[in-house]
Amino acid sequence: MNRLEQLKEMNEADPDDAFVHYALAKEYEYAGMPETALECYNGLMKNHPQYVGLYYHLGSLLEKLSDPQKALVVYEKGISIAKELKDFHALSELQSAKMNLETEV
Repeated sequence: MNRLEQLKEMNEADPDDAFVHYALAKEYEYAGMPETALECYNGLMKNHPQYVGLYYHLGSLLEKLSDPQKALVVYEKGISIAKELKDFHALSELQSAKMNLETEV
């Protein structure tokens, strides 16, 4: 059984586990399935908006999919959540990603 199959089983066993949704999204990215990864990230954002780690990776994926405006919105939302949670590491990463993207757009 490969990693993707394992994660799918874990998700079926505990569909409310935010980390499993995040890991599924990353695994779909690695498997070259960005649209499915995007669906996973969007579901995670809808059901677990406080899962701050998703915002950097979702924004990055949106950049790769040539949607910089949506990526900026995601980074901004993540910055707001990171400030609220006082997660300064995530805050720094998101601010840096946003600033880098703004210089490219």
